[in-house]
Amino acid sequence: MVSDHIMKMNKKERQKQLSQTIKENPFITDEELAEKYLVSVQTIRLDRMELSIPELRERIRNVAEKQLDQEVRSLPIDEIIGDIIDIQLDESAISIFDVQKEHVFKRNQIARGHHLFAQANSLAVAVINDELALTAKANIQFIRQVKENERVIAKAKVKKTDMSIARTIVEVNSFVGQELVFKGEFEMFRSNNEGRVDHHEDSH
Repeated sequence: MVSDHIMKMNKKERQKQLSQTIKENPFITDEELAEKYLVSVQTIRLDRMELSIPELRERIRNVAEKQLDQEVRSLPIDEIIGDIIDIQLDESAISIFDVQKEHVFKRNQIARGHHLFAQANSLAVAVINDELALTAKANIQFIRQVKENERVIAKAKVKKTDMSIARTIVEVNSFVGQELVFKGEFEMFRSNNEGRVDHHEDSH
């Protein structure tokens, strides 16, 4: 339900709230902002220009550059499917994947499943603090179809590491908005000479 306050909001007030909303959620789209503030997408773009707030792609890049102070060891950044926006090696990682025309079936605009799997799998590899990380086994489930122009946010979490068998379990859940669309549990092989993860095991 839309509040009267939003409907009566003047430009100055809207821009102030808009700036705060983007600060709290840098990954919100112009379309979502337009819906939230009951104005056109064009108005939101003009507001952003006046406030010197960059477009979404630029905001993602800025956040990614700040967050990727820990270098991904297991694979080059350009081999990761989606944009990594947060990573704590051997703990957790988040990536964003925008479903474009080239990712969907022409007949129904539904994303091909291997793109969702690739996003989740490459994130599971990226979060491992080991140059030799590989996927040994994956148990995956597609919860619902994803359409063209939807944004998939994948969240990886390291559940446990057993150095005696050189394995790490990574859970990945992918969402469109608040809705779960894909989930997977990945058993990752790693070289067993890495001792860095021992102090995390008690917390899982």
